[in-house]
Amino acid sequence: MEITVETAQKLRLTAEEFELIKQKLGRTPNFTELCSFSAMWSEHCSYKNSIKWLKTLPRDGGRMLVAAGEENAGLMDMGGGFGVVFKIESHNHPSALEPFQGAATGVGGIQRDIFTMGARPIASLNSLRFGNLNDTKTQRLLKGVVHGIGHYGNCFGVPTVGGEIYFEDCYHTNPLVNAMSVGIMKAGDMISATAEGIGNPVFFVGSATGKDGIGGASFASADITADSVEELPAVQVGDPFQEKKLLEACLELIHTGAIVGMQDMGAAGIICSTAEMSAKGGVGMRIDLEKVPTRQKNMKAWELLLSESQERMLIVVEKGKEASVLEIFEKWDLSASNIGEVTGDGMLNFYMNGVHEASLPAHELVLGGGAPQYTREYTAPAYFSKIEAFDMHQVADVTSVQETAEALATLPNIASKRWIYTQYDSMVGAANASTNAPSDASIVLAKGTGKGLAMTVDCNSKYVFADPYKGGMIAVAEAARNIVCSGGEPIGVTNCLNFGNPYDPEVYYQFVKAVTGMGDACRKFNTPVTGGNVSFYNQSPEGPVYPTPTIGMVGIVDDMSATMTLNFKKEGDVIVLIGAQQNDIGSSEYLHKLKKVEYSPAPHFDLETEFNVQQLVATLIKNKTIVSAHDISEGGLAITLLESGFTSHLGFEVSAAAAGFRTDAYWFGEAQSRVVVSCGAEHVAAVEQAAAAAGVAVSVLGKVTSGAVHVGTENWGSIQDWKNKYDTAIERLIK
Repeated sequence: MEITVETAQKLRLTAEEFELIKQKLGRTPNFTELCSFSAMWSEHCSYKNSIKWLKTLPRDGGRMLVAAGEENAGLMDMGGGFGVVFKIESHNHPSALEPFQGAATGVGGIQRDIFTMGARPIASLNSLRFGNLNDTKTQRLLKGVVHGIGHYGNCFGVPTVGGEIYFEDCYHTNPLVNAMSVGIMKAGDMISATAEGIGNPVFFVGSATGKDGIGGASFASADITADSVEELPAVQVGDPFQEKKLLEACLELIHTGAIVGMQDMGAAGIICSTAEMSAKGGVGMRIDLEKVPTRQKNMKAWELLLSESQERMLIVVEKGKEASVLEIFEKWDLSASNIGEVTGDGMLNFYMNGVHEASLPAHELVLGGGAPQYTREYTAPAYFSKIEAFDMHQVADVTSVQETAEALATLPNIASKRWIYTQYDSMVGAANASTNAPSDASIVLAKGTGKGLAMTVDCNSKYVFADPYKGGMIAVAEAARNIVCSGGEPIGVTNCLNFGNPYDPEVYYQFVKAVTGMGDACRKFNTPVTGGNVSFYNQSPEGPVYPTPTIGMVGIVDDMSATMTLNFKKEGDVIVLIGAQQNDIGSSEYLHKLKKVEYSPAPHFDLETEFNVQQLVATLIKNKTIVSAHDISEGGLAITLLESGFTSHLGFEVSAAAAGFRTDAYWFGEAQSRVVVSCGAEHVAAVEQAAAAAGVAVSVLGKVTSGAVHVGTENWGSIQDWKNKYDTAIERLIK
């Protein structure tokens, strides 16, 4: 077969990249080699359009134990001889086409990233985005994705403890499915994704290889179109029970000392695992592809290299210890095949029944090696002029606070996600004990460590759409605020950056500014970025999705008795607002969904103020001055108060809007850096004194009641009635 530039373009390589490949090889590649470059130089694997800006993020310091991007996931010091491993990744495009398997294998893939380092996963989270929930297509995608996440996680035995979900029209064709996993390990148990030792055998372990997922990495680097359904083979098929066995076998093998290096086979399959491990160790590999176990007959060399079949690992084993591998994997009824060996020439040589199918320099294939890195042009989006033209005074203020609150409380973006999270098992597994208590972040007890972990995923994409720089900062700030309000100390970030086509200068502007904002906020909160994922091409013929830089953050809870929940505790407690109210309704759910305003500024945010508010809340929790804390986010103050009352079936009595504020801004604005807390009457003075010392605004709103809700002179009925509407809103929409 003649290999031409047209062949390369069909494989989603550019003409320039084809010429670069020929230069690096000193010849024209054959088809198998070209397929390998296509996968490895895809955006999904090489970050060729993003790495320049990712390098500007804070990537070291604090509790970091491995450099960002050096391993499959981030590793940070928990203290006491333990480390926490965590990462978030996307599975957007596969989920758009086959929602059950797309989401399920996204969960499986992120779990492998954790245990390939030697950690045991103990908790999962997810961040989901769909179109209008009233749409039948959205409901089909939602049901499939939720079922896939629940099925894989529940069967695998790792609890899903938290997440977020939004419904916006821009995600109609291209939903976002971001999965995060958190694990723990003992110091010194980490296994690196590195190949070393000339002559060491290379083992393929786990499930047999099929044709599912072929081209998945390059598929993830393309826009979604009507023709994408023809690419269903690019969607992987998962088996959570097989992965559970793989987890136990790999963790058992680690303790034998036989493993030199280990890498999961995710995006781009065997070619990616062999290339990355070899390049990192400065070595090569000879691989005999006919020794790879298959579940389909007559698979070609390029199919074996690019298959993304699930539940597979590549392991470099110390020579002479092959028997340990075979014994353990036989015990767990899993395949383990010696498919090659480490070489010293830096080349990946692939053979099939003695035929030399491909010869590739490992270094030239990978990120940080020969993979191209681009600097794209960017320009401010044209729609910014509509945002600048927004005039709050042209929006009529609310006439009924109660009616507006009722409308907001039943919006899919705000209402209870009970229909979704009840499909997830939040308590499965013996390695973790979730508190399942209502708090702004998910809190789990990491058994054996004597400590707890706080974790959250956060991003309001409307804010990023309105102001990418400020929206990027807010995503980090809200994640940190959620952890602080739960009694944790934020320590690190993993991110999943979901954007449209990077070749669009306006999309790339969103990306650059969002990353810059995230970086500035991470530096302020001392939460370095441990790694993550970039997902470009989240775009359909109708246009790109909202820029969605999802933040996954982990915090340490040294004393589990010092955790904080969001719910009011008893009648008579005083309700206090930490932080200043603002005359601001920008990008709020109220303005967007009820007033139908698409273009408005991001909500008020000041990084220094945010930091001071968080420090104050952390101090109040540590000193046991307050008994609840709940940050103000979507829906504003009114929704925060209602949510604080739901769990304990306690109501509230609060004053009317303060003078000088629009009624809608006071109750429904989403200005940042505000937290609703409650405390005994005897502690109010201490709260006020601490706030004054910190330079943070504070105001008494009212008190907790036995169940009645009173706002100013209005009687809003019982908290139970509100809870019923809030809990069932999504369920009533699902057909």
